[in-house]
Amino acid sequence: MIWFEVDEKGVTLEYVADLGNNQWVARELEQNGRVTLTKVFFFRQADLIDDKPDDGDDDDDDDDDEQKLYRFRFATTKGGYHHIPGRILGLKSDVLIVAQGVMLDRKTFAAERNIGIFRHIAKLKKDSGAIVIGGDREGNIPLEAFLELLERFPNTMELNRYAAARVEAVLGEFFEGKQSAREQYETYLNKRNASASSRVRKEELLQAELDKFVFLRDTLSAWLDQATNYSEKQWQAMVISVILLLFPKYVAVLENVRIADFYSTPGRRKNRYIDLCLVDANGNIDVIEIKKPFDDVLLSKSLYRDNYVPTKELSGTIMQAEKYLIHLSKWGVDGERELSERYGTKLPADLQIRVTNPKAMLLLGRDRRAGGAAALTESQSFDLEVIKRKYANMMDIVTYDDLLRRLDRIIASVASRMAAEE
Repeated sequence: MIWFEVDEKGVTLEYVADLGNNQWVARELEQNGRVTLTKVFFFRQADLIDDKPDDGDDDDDDDDDEQKLYRFRFATTKGGYHHIPGRILGLKSDVLIVAQGVMLDRKTFAAERNIGIFRHIAKLKKDSGAIVIGGDREGNIPLEAFLELLERFPNTMELNRYAAARVEAVLGEFFEGKQSAREQYETYLNKRNASASSRVRKEELLQAELDKFVFLRDTLSAWLDQATNYSEKQWQAMVISVILLLFPKYVAVLENVRIADFYSTPGRRKNRYIDLCLVDANGNIDVIEIKKPFDDVLLSKSLYRDNYVPTKELSGTIMQAEKYLIHLSKWGVDGERELSERYGTKLPADLQIRVTNPKAMLLLGRDRRAGGAAALTESQSFDLEVIKRKYANMMDIVTYDDLLRRLDRIIASVASRMAAEE
């Protein structure tokens, strides 16, 4: 068991084994000069303040069942922050946690299965400066965001579900009964129309259209409920399987598309690769970026001059898409010819790829939470719409909830037309 004692000078970590004795701590310190607790905390012999039985008895009793209390210097408190040496958490950077507003306990540093939370935060930093939580220091992580991270860090059930999903994603195709979303849809239509009259009627067409969009909405909703169980590549593969049904104006999906970049190195051609491109019925090529549906990748949590600005994830995706469009447009006729020759087998017969003012579609983020509550305030929603309008001439920024709403409105429209025909 680990807990923390805080006073005006600093923080002490205290440890007692949950089961059995903890004499191994003393042995590790004596033999190696260091000890690791719960795979997260790393202490040296010099960090040890004292070790004594938790009942305060100082008798030198060698009873193996004796529970000893070990106390380690963990942090010093100054300037409103607890200063934790990085080595204690297995980091190169020190960690500063605001002294007011945070109750230090084991979960502040270690998630389920002894995952070091600050080690994951450190991987995101590009510099070796201190990781600062809360307070008013420049470059700090807001306390609210840190507490939200602790609340949303995967628990044991989520980790188990992720493991099961990974096994299913990798091995599912080898087991009987596993079908892609498109195959399920085609099977559904075949069964539905098996006994239908060969005479095509308007209501049958409307019913087929309604079935398609209901299927897509329900499938996408089910996927979104389990989105955290999949990597980004797995998620892209799932969405690709229904992309042509979601956007019927397109007739082909091209993956890992190689294009020419003549600008990064003047005088030389450099190859760039676009994860996904779409080709419409006239051969026009567009770019699509599909990201995992996190609900916090759209707008920053803090204001900049009274405005909510795009997160690095959103602004980076926009910039990436813009560059792809520039490279495609500048490639010209030579690019059309090369792309048509390279991907001709994936296109309908006699269709040639054309680069005619290409656009991009960014499919990312959520503006609704799992329970249906709004993930954005009214001010954030307004600022997000401003951002979408700014880029509307070259790209369509679509959240997964935007897509669900579009499907719901299409379904309502088709159902209304069907009712009018009765």
